[in-house]
Amino acid sequence: MAVFTPLSDAQVATFLERFDAGSLVAVEGVPAGTENSTFFVTTDRQELVLTLFEQGEHEELPFFVELLDYLDEHRLPVPGPLHDHDGVALHSLADKPALLFPRLPGRHPHEPDLAQCRALGDALGHMHKVSQYFPGHRPNPRDLHWLLPMHHKVLAYLSHEDQLLMMDELEAYQGYFERLPELPQGALHGDLFRDNTLFDGDRLGGMIDFYNGCTGDLLFDLAIVINDWATHDDGRLDAERYAAILGAYQARRPLNANEVDAWPMMLRMTALRYWLSRLLVVYVDPPAHDLTPHDPDRFRTILKQRLAEAPLPLPAPAA
Repeated sequence: MAVFTPLSDAQVATFLERFDAGSLVAVEGVPAGTENSTFFVTTDRQELVLTLFEQGEHEELPFFVELLDYLDEHRLPVPGPLHDHDGVALHSLADKPALLFPRLPGRHPHEPDLAQCRALGDALGHMHKVSQYFPGHRPNPRDLHWLLPMHHKVLAYLSHEDQLLMMDELEAYQGYFERLPELPQGALHGDLFRDNTLFDGDRLGGMIDFYNGCTGDLLFDLAIVINDWATHDDGRLDAERYAAILGAYQARRPLNANEVDAWPMMLRMTALRYWLSRLLVVYVDPPAHDLTPHDPDRFRTILKQRLAEAPLPLPAPAA
């Protein structure tokens, strides 16, 4: 159960009084997630999501509020947070930072079809097109500058083969990206896996959980998506999903020549990013709560497959 701080109906009802959101009808803990406490809140006027932030850097929460406000203003399918009567979104509840969001329609797609892939590619391309002008700044917390020092913490737990794989990859990334001209920059989701989207049929109801949001290489975000959305269990790319996502994305924001050149390396680096972060959770920094960590081997498999064969050609933008 991912409710680490329980709330009473009275606490939630009092909290709602700050907003123009209606009166409490029901509140229900959400048994999902790994870091924060989440509740579905029903009022006499609407359905909402209440999040209590249990861990992480709380001083960074204003960045996420500003980013969601910005994307919501640009008509992206994101949960723009509710602001109270004084225009304030971020509050404290049960001694934890708290945000209230509209509840977006849909469910997580476990096996996305091509229409869902096109919808996701279109939305991400739209987001990246407008996010280049977002004025906020938060450095990418999981880019190469993080990978280089953090990988030392897991080497002792790896086989000799995997130690060499990780060290050789990092050396390759460092040499490549130091020589590459700067790639297009903007605000990123940072973790846009299938379970961070909601679909109502083939319609994208929302992109959610922006708590890895940051600013950095737009290509980094796109590679994360492809490594999850368009990848089989054995690490191979799914040609149809790959083409659907990237074609729709490029109709909104075509990749430039430097991004096309960097694409194979970025797919490898983002695969290693998740292999390493999951290894750290298993061996070095287990979750504060009794939750099952994600399997690191999934992204080791993807990384090895990206090394074994070149990525599929980038498709032309969708018409």
